[in-house]
Amino acid sequence: MLIKRATDIPSSEITSEYAYRNRRQFLKAAGATLGAAGLGSILPASAYASSKYDTDEMQTPLEHVSSYNNYYEFGTGKDEPVVNAKGFKLRPWTVAVSGMVKKPATYALDDLLKGLTVEDRIYRMRCVERWSMVIPWHGYPMAALLNKLEPLPSAKFVKMQTLYAPDRMLEQRRPILHWPYTEGLRMDEAMNELTFLAVGVYGKEGPAQNGAPLRLITPWKYGFKGVKAIVKIEFTDKMPLSAWNEEAPHEYGFYANVNPNVDHPRWSQANEARLTGGLFDQLRPIKTRMFNGYGAFVERMYAGMDLRANF
Repeated sequence: MLIKRATDIPSSEITSEYAYRNRRQFLKAAGATLGAAGLGSILPASAYASSKYDTDEMQTPLEHVSSYNNYYEFGTGKDEPVVNAKGFKLRPWTVAVSGMVKKPATYALDDLLKGLTVEDRIYRMRCVERWSMVIPWHGYPMAALLNKLEPLPSAKFVKMQTLYAPDRMLEQRRPILHWPYTEGLRMDEAMNELTFLAVGVYGKEGPAQNGAPLRLITPWKYGFKGVKAIVKIEFTDKMPLSAWNEEAPHEYGFYANVNPNVDHPRWSQANEARLTGGLFDQLRPIKTRMFNGYGAFVERMYAGMDLRANF
Protein backbone atom coordinates (compact mmCIF):
# COMPACT_ATOMS: atom_id res chain seq x y z
CA MET A 1 0.00 0.00 0.00
CA LEU A 2 1.45 3.35 -1.05
CA ILE A 3 0.82 6.27 1.28
CA LYS A 4 1.83 9.63 -0.10
CA ARG A 5 3.48 12.31 1.96
CA ALA A 6 1.45 15.43 2.72
CA THR A 7 2.59 18.15 0.35
CA ASP A 8 1.39 21.14 2.34
CA ILE A 9 3.08 20.36 5.67
CA PRO A 10 6.69 21.54 6.06
CA SER A 11 9.12 18.75 6.88
CA SER A 12 10.22 20.76 9.90
CA GLU A 13 6.77 20.16 11.42
CA ILE A 14 6.87 16.38 11.00
CA THR A 15 8.43 14.59 13.95
CA SER A 16 9.57 10.98 13.80
CA GLU A 17 7.10 8.12 14.33
CA TYR A 18 8.82 7.16 17.57
CA ALA A 19 8.58 10.68 18.97
CA TYR A 20 4.84 10.72 18.38
CA ARG A 21 4.16 7.56 20.41
CA ASN A 22 3.20 9.59 23.43
CA ARG A 23 2.97 13.19 24.56
CA ARG A 24 6.01 13.04 26.81
CA GLN A 25 8.23 11.98 23.93
CA PHE A 26 6.63 14.55 21.66
CA LEU A 27 7.14 17.36 24.16
CA LYS A 28 10.75 16.33 24.60
CA ALA A 29 11.36 16.34 20.85
CA ALA A 30 9.51 19.61 20.29
CA GLY A 31 11.19 21.27 23.25
CA ALA A 32 14.62 20.28 22.05
CA THR A 33 13.87 21.70 18.62
CA LEU A 34 12.07 24.91 19.49
CA GLY A 35 12.91 25.64 23.10
CA ALA A 36 10.39 26.35 25.82
CA ALA A 37 9.42 29.73 24.38
CA GLY A 38 8.32 28.27 21.05
CA LEU A 39 6.44 25.28 22.41
CA GLY A 40 3.26 27.16 23.27
CA SER A 41 2.77 28.14 19.65
CA ILE A 42 2.44 24.47 18.71
CA LEU A 43 0.59 22.96 21.65
CA PRO A 44 -2.11 24.44 23.87
CA ALA A 45 -1.73 24.18 27.63
CA SER A 46 -4.17 21.27 27.76
CA ALA A 47 -1.73 19.07 25.85
CA TYR A 48 0.65 18.95 28.80
CA ALA A 49 -1.69 16.62 30.73
CA SER A 50 -3.11 13.31 29.53
CA SER A 51 -6.84 13.03 28.97
CA LYS A 52 -8.78 10.16 30.53
CA TYR A 53 -10.11 9.45 27.04
CA ASP A 54 -6.67 8.89 25.50
CA THR A 55 -5.46 5.57 24.19
CA ASP A 56 -1.82 4.69 24.81
CA GLU A 57 -1.56 2.88 21.47
CA MET A 58 1.04 3.98 18.93
CA GLN A 59 -0.17 7.10 17.16
CA THR A 60 -0.35 7.30 13.39
CA PRO A 61 2.34 9.75 12.21
CA LEU A 62 1.17 13.19 11.13
CA GLU A 63 2.36 12.70 7.58
CA HIS A 64 -0.04 9.76 7.19
CA VAL A 65 -2.91 11.25 9.20
CA SER A 66 -2.83 14.19 6.81
CA SER A 67 -2.28 12.37 3.52
CA TYR A 68 -4.50 9.26 3.70
CA ASN A 69 -8.05 10.58 3.98
CA ASN A 70 -11.66 9.78 3.13
CA TYR A 71 -13.08 13.09 1.92
CA TYR A 72 -15.15 12.67 -1.22
CA GLU A 73 -15.63 16.40 -1.73
CA PHE A 74 -11.90 16.46 -2.54
CA GLY A 75 -11.57 13.10 -4.28
CA THR A 76 -12.56 9.46 -3.95
CA GLY A 77 -8.97 8.25 -3.71
CA LYS A 78 -7.46 8.44 -0.23
CA ASP A 79 -4.38 10.20 -1.58
CA GLU A 80 -6.41 12.88 -3.41
CA PRO A 81 -7.75 15.16 -0.62
CA VAL A 82 -4.26 16.27 0.45
CA VAL A 83 -3.70 17.53 -3.10
CA ASN A 84 -7.16 18.84 -3.94
CA ALA A 85 -7.73 20.58 -0.58
CA LYS A 86 -4.55 22.60 -0.91
CA GLY A 87 -5.44 26.29 -0.66
CA PHE A 88 -8.90 25.63 0.80
CA LYS A 89 -9.56 28.62 3.05
CA LEU A 90 -10.58 27.90 6.64
CA ARG A 91 -11.48 31.51 7.50
CA PRO A 92 -13.80 33.33 7.39
CA TRP A 93 -16.19 30.52 8.38
CA THR A 94 -19.75 30.60 9.65
CA VAL A 95 -22.05 27.97 11.16
CA ALA A 96 -25.83 28.33 10.95
CA VAL A 97 -27.63 26.98 14.04
CA SER A 98 -31.36 26.31 13.65
CA GLY A 99 -34.33 24.26 14.75
CA MET A 100 -35.32 23.32 18.28
CA VAL A 101 -32.79 25.44 20.13
CA LYS A 102 -32.91 28.59 22.26
CA LYS A 103 -30.05 30.38 20.47
CA PRO A 104 -30.55 29.98 16.73
CA ALA A 105 -28.29 32.24 14.68
CA THR A 106 -25.55 32.26 12.10
CA TYR A 107 -22.31 32.42 14.04
CA ALA A 108 -18.78 33.19 13.01
CA LEU A 109 -16.89 30.03 13.95
CA ASP A 110 -14.64 31.81 16.43
CA ASP A 111 -17.69 33.29 18.15
CA LEU A 112 -19.41 29.91 18.22
CA LEU A 113 -16.44 28.37 20.01
CA LYS A 114 -15.69 31.35 22.23
CA GLY A 115 -15.69 30.48 25.92
CA LEU A 116 -15.22 26.75 25.31
CA THR A 117 -12.10 25.00 26.54
CA VAL A 118 -9.80 23.56 23.88
CA GLU A 119 -8.67 19.97 24.44
CA ASP A 120 -6.41 17.39 22.85
CA ARG A 121 -7.60 13.79 22.80
CA ILE A 122 -5.91 10.73 21.35
CA TYR A 123 -8.62 8.55 19.83
CA ARG A 124 -8.67 5.27 17.94
CA MET A 125 -10.47 5.86 14.64
CA ARG A 126 -11.96 2.96 12.68
CA CYS A 127 -12.86 3.21 9.00
CA VAL A 128 -15.60 0.99 7.63
CA GLU A 129 -13.10 -0.20 5.01
CA ARG A 130 -11.08 -2.21 7.55
CA TRP A 131 -8.29 0.27 8.27
CA SER A 132 -7.77 2.32 11.39
CA MET A 133 -5.60 5.06 12.84
CA VAL A 134 -4.74 6.52 16.23
CA ILE A 135 -5.09 10.30 15.94
CA PRO A 136 -4.47 13.14 18.42
CA TRP A 137 -7.43 15.42 17.71
CA HIS A 138 -7.45 19.10 18.68
CA GLY A 139 -10.84 20.64 19.48
CA TYR A 140 -13.80 20.86 21.85
CA PRO A 141 -16.29 18.53 23.58
CA MET A 142 -19.54 18.71 21.65
CA ALA A 143 -21.56 18.70 24.87
CA ALA A 144 -20.00 22.03 25.84
CA LEU A 145 -21.18 23.61 22.60
CA LEU A 146 -24.66 22.13 22.89
CA ASN A 147 -25.00 23.42 26.44
CA LYS A 148 -24.04 26.86 25.18
CA LEU A 149 -26.68 26.75 22.43
CA GLU A 150 -29.39 25.32 24.74
CA PRO A 151 -31.39 22.76 22.72
CA LEU A 152 -35.09 22.52 23.58
CA PRO A 153 -36.39 19.39 25.35
CA SER A 154 -38.25 18.54 22.12
CA ALA A 155 -34.95 18.11 20.23
CA LYS A 156 -34.13 14.43 19.83
CA PHE A 157 -31.43 14.60 17.13
CA VAL A 158 -28.64 16.86 15.91
CA LYS A 159 -28.27 17.18 12.14
CA MET A 160 -24.99 18.49 10.69
CA GLN A 161 -24.13 19.50 7.16
CA THR A 162 -20.91 20.04 5.22
CA LEU A 163 -20.24 23.16 3.18
CA TYR A 164 -21.71 23.00 -0.32
CA ALA A 165 -19.32 24.87 -2.61
CA PRO A 166 -18.72 23.14 -5.96
CA ASP A 167 -16.37 25.95 -6.95
CA ARG A 168 -14.09 25.03 -4.02
CA MET A 169 -14.95 21.36 -3.52
CA LEU A 170 -14.78 20.24 -7.12
CA GLU A 171 -16.02 16.69 -6.57
CA GLN A 172 -19.40 18.13 -5.57
CA ARG A 173 -19.88 18.74 -9.29
CA ARG A 174 -20.17 14.97 -9.70
CA PRO A 175 -23.17 12.92 -8.45
CA ILE A 176 -21.03 10.73 -6.19
CA LEU A 177 -23.36 11.37 -3.23
CA HIS A 178 -26.43 13.50 -2.61
CA TRP A 179 -24.65 16.76 -1.78
CA PRO A 180 -24.23 18.44 0.60
CA TYR A 181 -22.92 15.73 2.91
CA THR A 182 -25.25 15.32 5.90
CA GLU A 183 -24.87 13.39 9.14
CA GLY A 184 -26.64 13.20 12.47
CA LEU A 185 -26.59 11.93 16.02
CA ARG A 186 -29.21 11.11 18.58
CA MET A 187 -29.18 13.79 21.28
CA ASP A 188 -27.71 11.50 23.91
CA GLU A 189 -24.95 10.52 21.49
CA ALA A 190 -24.20 14.17 20.79
CA MET A 191 -24.01 14.87 24.53
CA ASN A 192 -21.82 11.85 25.27
CA GLU A 193 -18.50 12.76 26.86
CA LEU A 194 -16.54 11.14 24.00
CA THR A 195 -18.21 13.18 21.24
CA PHE A 196 -15.80 15.79 19.98
CA LEU A 197 -15.73 18.68 17.52
CA ALA A 198 -12.24 18.79 16.06
CA VAL A 199 -10.61 21.84 14.55
CA GLY A 200 -7.27 20.17 13.88
CA VAL A 201 -4.75 17.44 14.65
CA TYR A 202 -1.50 17.10 16.57
CA GLY A 203 -2.08 20.23 18.64
CA LYS A 204 -2.67 22.59 15.70
CA GLU A 205 -5.64 23.80 13.69
CA GLY A 206 -6.15 22.22 10.27
CA PRO A 207 -5.32 20.85 7.79
CA ALA A 208 -8.30 21.08 5.46
CA GLN A 209 -8.07 17.45 4.32
CA ASN A 210 -8.73 16.34 7.90
CA GLY A 211 -12.05 18.18 7.97
CA ALA A 212 -11.00 21.57 9.32
CA PRO A 213 -12.17 24.06 10.32
CA LEU A 214 -14.85 21.98 12.14
CA ARG A 215 -15.60 18.27 12.00
CA LEU A 216 -17.37 15.66 14.09
CA ILE A 217 -15.49 12.92 15.96
CA THR A 218 -17.36 9.93 17.44
CA PRO A 219 -14.60 7.38 18.06
CA TRP A 220 -16.93 4.44 18.77
CA LYS A 221 -18.49 4.80 15.32
CA TYR A 222 -17.14 4.18 11.83
CA GLY A 223 -15.37 7.10 10.21
CA PHE A 224 -18.08 8.05 7.73
CA LYS A 225 -20.06 9.54 10.62
CA GLY A 226 -17.37 12.23 10.91
CA VAL A 227 -19.01 14.99 8.89
CA LYS A 228 -16.38 17.55 7.87
CA ALA A 229 -16.28 21.29 7.19
CA ILE A 230 -19.53 21.78 9.14
CA VAL A 231 -21.59 24.86 8.23
CA LYS A 232 -25.04 23.89 9.56
CA ILE A 233 -26.22 22.44 12.87
CA GLU A 234 -29.95 21.76 13.19
CA PHE A 235 -31.81 20.45 16.24
CA THR A 236 -34.78 18.33 15.29
CA ASP A 237 -37.21 15.72 16.57
CA LYS A 238 -36.79 13.58 13.44
CA MET A 239 -33.91 11.21 12.65
CA PRO A 240 -31.81 12.85 9.91
CA LEU A 241 -31.18 11.05 6.65
CA SER A 242 -27.41 10.82 6.49
CA ALA A 243 -25.42 10.88 3.26
CA TRP A 244 -24.24 7.27 3.14
CA ASN A 245 -27.49 5.93 4.56
CA GLU A 246 -29.28 7.67 1.70
CA GLU A 247 -26.79 6.40 -0.88
CA ALA A 248 -26.65 2.76 0.24
CA PRO A 249 -29.10 2.02 3.08
CA HIS A 250 -28.39 -1.73 3.02
CA GLU A 251 -24.70 -1.05 3.70
CA TYR A 252 -24.61 2.07 5.91
CA GLY A 253 -27.02 2.60 8.77
CA PHE A 254 -27.69 5.68 10.85
CA TYR A 255 -25.91 4.45 13.96
CA ALA A 256 -22.66 3.18 12.39
CA ASN A 257 -21.44 1.76 15.69
CA VAL A 258 -18.25 -0.28 15.34
CA ASN A 259 -19.50 -3.86 15.60
CA PRO A 260 -17.13 -6.67 14.58
CA ASN A 261 -20.03 -9.15 14.79
CA VAL A 262 -21.92 -7.56 11.89
CA ASP A 263 -20.20 -7.79 8.52
CA HIS A 264 -20.46 -5.15 5.86
CA PRO A 265 -22.23 -6.76 2.86
CA ARG A 266 -18.95 -6.68 0.92
CA TRP A 267 -16.36 -7.48 3.61
CA SER A 268 -15.81 -8.65 7.16
CA GLN A 269 -15.57 -6.12 10.01
CA ALA A 270 -13.89 -8.57 12.39
CA ASN A 271 -10.34 -7.33 11.78
CA GLU A 272 -8.61 -4.06 10.92
CA ALA A 273 -5.24 -2.87 9.67
CA ARG A 274 -3.75 -0.20 11.91
CA LEU A 275 -1.85 2.48 9.99
CA THR A 276 1.27 3.27 12.01
CA GLY A 277 3.54 4.21 9.15
CA GLY A 278 5.14 0.76 9.02
CA LEU A 279 5.78 -1.12 5.80
CA PHE A 280 3.84 -4.17 6.99
CA ASP A 281 0.67 -2.54 8.38
CA GLN A 282 -1.58 -4.56 6.07
CA LEU A 283 0.14 -7.81 7.09
CA ARG A 284 -0.62 -7.34 10.80
CA PRO A 285 -4.42 -7.37 11.15
CA ILE A 286 -5.77 -6.82 14.65
CA LYS A 287 -9.11 -7.86 16.10
CA THR A 288 -11.71 -5.13 15.99
CA ARG A 289 -13.28 -4.38 19.36
CA MET A 290 -16.96 -3.72 20.00
CA PHE A 291 -17.63 0.03 19.99
CA ASN A 292 -13.98 0.36 18.92
CA GLY A 293 -12.99 -0.37 22.53
CA TYR A 294 -15.07 2.49 24.01
CA GLY A 295 -17.91 0.38 25.38
CA ALA A 296 -17.50 1.64 28.94
CA PHE A 297 -18.43 5.13 27.74
CA VAL A 298 -21.22 4.34 25.28
CA GLU A 299 -22.78 0.89 25.56
CA ARG A 300 -25.46 2.08 28.02
CA MET A 301 -26.95 4.24 25.25
CA TYR A 302 -27.80 1.13 23.24
CA ALA A 303 -29.07 -1.14 26.00
CA GLY A 304 -31.93 -3.26 24.68
CA MET A 305 -31.36 -2.30 21.04
CA ASP A 306 -30.85 -4.87 18.33
CA LEU A 307 -27.50 -3.72 16.96
CA ARG A 308 -27.86 -5.93 13.90
CA ALA A 309 -31.03 -4.14 12.88
CA ASN A 310 -29.81 -0.75 14.11
CA PHE A 311 -26.44 -0.83 12.38
